[in-house]
Amino acid sequence: MHTKVEKLKEQLQATRSNLLTHPVYTQIKDLSGLQNFAQYHVFAVWDFMSLLKSLQINLTSVTLPWLPVGSANSRYLINEIVLGEESDIDEQGNRISHFELYMAAMRQMGANVNLIESLLGFISNGLSIDEAIQKAQMPDLVKQFLQFTFKIAIHAPLHVKAAVFTFGREDLIPDMFNQILNEIYNEHPDKVSIFKYYIERHIEVDGGHHSHLALEMVAELCENDPIKWEEATGASIQSLHMRAKLWDAILVK
Repeated sequence: MHTKVEKLKEQLQATRSNLLTHPVYTQIKDLSGLQNFAQYHVFAVWDFMSLLKSLQINLTSVTLPWLPVGSANSRYLINEIVLGEESDIDEQGNRISHFELYMAAMRQMGANVNLIESLLGFISNGLSIDEAIQKAQMPDLVKQFLQFTFKIAIHAPLHVKAAVFTFGREDLIPDMFNQILNEIYNEHPDKVSIFKYYIERHIEVDGGHHSHLALEMVAELCENDPIKWEEATGASIQSLHMRAKLWDAILVK
């Protein structure tokens, strides 16, 4: 693997380890705990798509008339990730985005979807993302998490967006979570089957093939520029701290 990518990952290790041992995971002991977790975690599933689409906008041509943009390798990398995230398959083989799959899982388990649907409703009715976040009834820590994401998605340099997308959203599901999920599934298979499928699919696709593609993208965008690598590292660390704020919101609740 690219040596500068490895160095960046090493610099993130302490922050990432703290996040993987966050006390939020000890609060998920039963179906009720999973429901509470999901109603906030869904915001990370949703805004991930906006980060992804901001990269696609910058790395490919999405306007008319079409013109080639950037390198064909970067175009391929981001388009393949978009294909999988925006139009994957559910457990019956039907095409679905990962966000829509997560929402289906929430409804099946009986989790509260009011917070995320309220935010999306404001956006659908024409409010800007900043206005929608401010107006939405959600904890301040969740708002801070979303505000950081969209600050990156809208204003950050391309290499910083790619780094936050790659390292700030890298697989953050500890083994403990999977063990607890299996126990809850054994008790409530009719309530948790979609969520279990989502997590398994997330590990298989996002944590596997897509992760390798994203690492290639960061390496290509940062090249051999030490300033870009420094900026990518700083933003990635900050993104992990912001994910911790989202987890903190669940504990406060």
